[in-house]
Amino acid sequence: MSEEADWRAALSAAGELSGPIVDAILSVHGDRGRRAIEAVSEERVKQYRDFTVVVGHEDEYIIEDGGCTCKDAEYNLDPADPSQRCWHALAVDIAERIDAVDHHDMWYSEVREFL
Repeated sequence: MSEEADWRAALSAAGELSGPIVDAILSVHGDRGRRAIEAVSEERVKQYRDFTVVVGHEDEYIIEDGGCTCKDAEYNLDPADPSQRCWHALAVDIAERIDAVDHHDMWYSEVREFL
């Protein structure tokens, strides 16, 4: 099993972030992993009826099927390599495994109308 699969399995089993799991995430993903953990701890992973969104510092990013709308995912990462994920997609992976997704019973398009 890869280090990527290891931390995912460990996190799913534990249901919470612990020191060894955080270390494993940081080992595989470095700064992207750190930023993802921060986003989860700051409750910036939002689930709407139509999309999961991660609130970044400058914009909101839609995560769908493990892909992200950010420039990092678009230009810098290999979508075929599961260890190459932007921090927004990693945040969703982490939040889902520890039940830390902020659910909203509305369409994301309704939210965007207010922004």
